[in-house]
Parts: sequence; structure tokens; C-alpha cells
Amino acid sequence: MTSADVLEENARLRDALAEERAARTRAELEVEHLKLQIAKLRREQYGRSSERGAHLLEQLELQLEELETATAESAGPGEADDGTTVRGFTRRKPKRAPLPAHLPRERVVLPGPEFCSCCGGDKLVKLGEDVTESLELVPRQWKVVQTVREKFSCRACETISQPPAPHHAIPRGRAGPGLLATVLNDKFAMHLPLTRQSRAFAAEGIELDVSTLADWVGACCATLRPLHERIRAHVLAAERLHGDETPVPVLARKKTVKGRIWTYVRDDRPFAGSDPPAALYFYSRDRAGRHPRGHLEVWSGILQADAYSGFNALYAKGRQPAPLIEASCWVRVSESPGHRLRKVLARDFSKSRPVIPESPGQHHGAI
Repeated sequence: MTSADVLEENARLRDALAEERAARTRAELEVEHLKLQIAKLRREQYGRSSERGAHLLEQLELQLEELETATAESAGPGEADDGTTVRGFTRRKPKRAPLPAHLPRERVVLPGPEFCSCCGGDKLVKLGEDVTESLELVPRQWKVVQTVREKFSCRACETISQPPAPHHAIPRGRAGPGLLATVLNDKFAMHLPLTRQSRAFAAEGIELDVSTLADWVGACCATLRPLHERIRAHVLAAERLHGDETPVPVLARKKTVKGRIWTYVRDDRPFAGSDPPAALYFYSRDRAGRHPRGHLEVWSGILQADAYSGFNALYAKGRQPAPLIEASCWVRVSESPGHRLRKVLARDFSKSRPVIPESPGQHHGAI
């Protein structure tokens, strides 16, 4: 290879390196920009009205995750951990937070040297130790619990004695409470359909049909219904409630439909109350006003809610047992029909001090 070829190859490599650094710089700037947008959205999350901000926040977080993954992948395993130099600035990796203190620690002690690495002597004295912690995950383990009930016969009267059968959450069921809690949590808290749970169990060597899981969920709902009634009685015994509803995607035949979760919160702590706070949840397939009327049919007091018209019947005169006292939530005032009119009035009559605040301080503030 001639000197001219070497110079040409060096120039080509320098151009490729410059292009790679420029791409890395653009990715770094995009990551920082997304972090700034996410931070702003999080600060405004409880001051905004509709659920659009929450969906936008999820999309930005997903985009940030993909960019950071691509950046870490392009960095490669050979680069230093303290920073990566790119054109214009140095990207510092975030400081690692300590691992949770409540987790159990498994101590693995590596055998120390028996001889000095310098002179070969065997008179070594321990000076201290360095501890490196790493977070590890132990996959869940399946087991079969065998409850043995021994039988005994009395030699005097020949009566057979035996301990009573163990209690099961589902009569004649073979599922333990831990398994049932996992299925319910994955379905209702993690929004994981039973079909996916069945496939995940099958991948772990446990064949559980969807119909079996559905029977378990139905039986658990029936078993937990008294607990729900106790929570309902506790929440509806309050003098004031915070009410709201939020859309949730629901799997339906051939498509996904929009359901609704209705939430009523009792929290008397801002009013020096000693009763514990609690939240009451209901589900419906639509947003009809008959749902809040049925939920609060026998309750009367102060209701703090948004401007949804479905609550209006609760404030009407002649309502039994008594009309609810409306405490409007200004966070959601932008969803009311007069929002556009209020914006016009705010712009025309007061440019320095808006008539209707667009972003109040805190969601569900004190009444």
C-alpha cells in the first residue's frame, strides 16, 4: 500500500468518525430534550385536565427509552463508565443510587491469596475488604403443598379421629392463596389478560387453561365481595368525597373498547380527621350519568368533582336523601362546555390576570 493510499484511508476513517460523533451528538441532544419535556409534563400532570397529557407522557417516555437504549448500544462495552466524550460536551452517566436496603443480602466471599504476589511469603494479615453489590432476580418457583391429615383410632371406643380439612379460598379448589393473588394482580393491576397468563404459565411448565383461570377469578371476586362492601360502607360514611372517572381500554370481540373506572376517595387528613383514607372503585362500560347516581344513591355530603354533566343530577334540588353540595374541581374546568367562552373572556377582559385559571396548583385540592 502506497503512502497516498494510506492518506486516503486515514481521511476516509476520519470522515466516518466525524459522522458517527455527529450522530451521537444529535442522539444525546434529543435525549436531553425528551428528559426536559418529560420533567415539564410530570410537573404539570396534576394541573392538566384531560388524559391526553398522560398518554403523551407515556409516548415520550417510550421514545426516551428507545433513544437511551440505542445510545448505550452504540457506546459499546469497551468505553469507560465515567463518561463518553462527544462533540460539544461530555455526557456523564447518572450517579448510581444504592440498592434497596430491605432486600436480603447473600454474601459470597472469594478465597483470599495464600501467598504474597510480590515476595511469595505466607504471612498475610487481613487489612479490610471491598464489597461489590449486584442486583439479582430469582425466578418464581412452583411447588405443590401436601397437607397430610393423619387418622387415629381409639382403642377404647374405636372412634377414628382426624384433623379438619384445610381451608381453601376456593371450595374444592387446588390453587393456593399466593397463586390466586398473582393471577388477580396480573389481571386487574397489571392489565394482563388471562390468555397471556396462561401462555406464560405454560412456558414455565404449568398447564392452566383460560377457563380454569376465569373460574378462579370469578370465585375470588365472589369471595372478596364482603370486603368491597366494608370498604364501600367506610367510604360512604365520610362527609366529603373526591369523585372522578377515567377511561380504560377493555379487550372486546374483534376490537378494544373504552371502559370507565369510577373512583371515590375519602381522605379527611387535611381536615384533621382521624379516620383512615380509602378509595372506592366501580367499573362501567360507558360514561352514562346513571352510574354516579347509582354509586352515590344513598349518600349525601360534599362532593368535589369535575364539570362532567353526569354529576349534575346529584346537585339538583329535590334529590333524596338530600342534594349534594358541589365543590368544583378547577383542575378539570377546561373540559366543561363553556371552556371556549371563558378563554375569550379571559383574553378580552384581562390580559395580565386571566379570569379562569388554566392550570391550578394541585389536583383535588382541599375543599
